[in-house]
Amino acid sequence: MKIEYQPIGIIHSPFTEIGSMPIQPAGATGVEGTVEVFPQYTDGLKDLEGFSHIIMLYHFHRSKDFKLHVVPFMDSIPRGIFATRAPKRPNPIGLSVIKLQKIQDNILYIENVDILDGTPLLDIKPYVPEFDDQTEVRAGWLEEARKEVSNRKSDKRFK
Repeated sequence: MKIEYQPIGIIHSPFTEIGSMPIQPAGATGVEGTVEVFPQYTDGLKDLEGFSHIIMLYHFHRSKDFKLHVVPFMDSIPRGIFATRAPKRPNPIGLSVIKLQKIQDNILYIENVDILDGTPLLDIKPYVPEFDDQTEVRAGWLEEARKEVSNRKSDKRFK
């Protein structure tokens, strides 16, 4: 089975290098960026501006290979790739919940951006607390480490 996706836009951020950028939106508070949605998809943005946050799915375009065990940014122990959010994955797809400031034509103005400049955007979905928030949550090996996410930056381990 062959699966093909085409980008619907490009994400622009202040981060041009992988090293020292935030590893999650929680560590990118106040960081602004834009999303250029390609003109043929502009009509699909109708009604999106009413949402305060969006879920962006994107392609880790600088990710060239993967390993099934990685040492994630928040740990020093090798973990299974599917128990991490590491960018080097069998299908290099990223996900971020981002604050939506406004939309002008085909440009989305966003905040709390933890994404590399020039990243191809695959899809946008509205964030809806009643759909997306969970009440009984376990964070696995990240249970203790997750408190430090806002202070952690990437390094070159996944370059």
